[in-house]
Amino acid sequence: MNILITGADGQLGSQIGEILEQGETELGLIPPLYNSCTIVSTDINTLDISDFSAVEHFFHKHSIHLVFNCAAMTNVDACETLQASAFAANALGPGNLAMVCNASGARLIHVSSDYVFDGISNAPYTEQDIPDPATVYGQSKHKGEKEVLKHCTNSCICRTSWLYGKKGQNFVRTMVRLGLEKESVTVVNDQIGNPTNALDLAYQMILLAAAEETGVFHCTGNGPEVSWYGFTKEIFQIAGIQTPVIPCSSSEFPRSARRPEYSVLDNRRLRETIGDSMRNWKTALRSFMEQQYE
Repeated sequence: MNILITGADGQLGSQIGEILEQGETELGLIPPLYNSCTIVSTDINTLDISDFSAVEHFFHKHSIHLVFNCAAMTNVDACETLQASAFAANALGPGNLAMVCNASGARLIHVSSDYVFDGISNAPYTEQDIPDPATVYGQSKHKGEKEVLKHCTNSCICRTSWLYGKKGQNFVRTMVRLGLEKESVTVVNDQIGNPTNALDLAYQMILLAAAEETGVFHCTGNGPEVSWYGFTKEIFQIAGIQTPVIPCSSSEFPRSARRPEYSVLDNRRLRETIGDSMRNWKTALRSFMEQQYE
């Protein structure tokens, strides 16, 4: 089996590649389907998924059977001004992959975001809730979802939120750094969501790819909903950082793109189908930090 990982240099793509190469994680073994698989890793420099001809040629050259699409423009604020780039990466690209996958018989596992919702709910979003994105980033990701579902019958969309992983910068690493450098750290307390360890998401995506299920799945950390302030408090507690954390409102940190006030996702379809392997976010965070900061 030849497996294409787009965005393979990012925190999620690199994690998927690592798991497939090792054959197991702390969460369990990967399915036998992946024994002796060949991994083809790409980034924007080796494959521009917004170029249909390039995608088609790449599939023909490498005989791809399965795609994990982790390529995306994820700078939420930049998407507001670079709209063409956002839709090229987050909508046109996934659509191209979907069309080529469908034509070649390959399976497509595509990553999406909690930003496809408006963020004004007072209850966790399920897969049955209708997206209504409030930002260009969310709009481009929603368009990408529609393109994937329209053009590839053998596909899964995995929506996630508040992702952090071993590679690159993320909220956890930033807060640890600030906690060690600053006398106090101020964090918003009016944005609520689910922190997600990239290891958990990568493993869940690998399990989904081996199953026969299609359509949209929510794949986020389980457990109690939390604000960025509460998340930071938990990070500091695990790390033994004594720096005070001060709560504030989103209005005190104005950004180009509005952040969702409430973007908790319910992994309902996982529970109803293949099973939910996403850990409680506190457990997953502790495991991550013990491995990264031991």
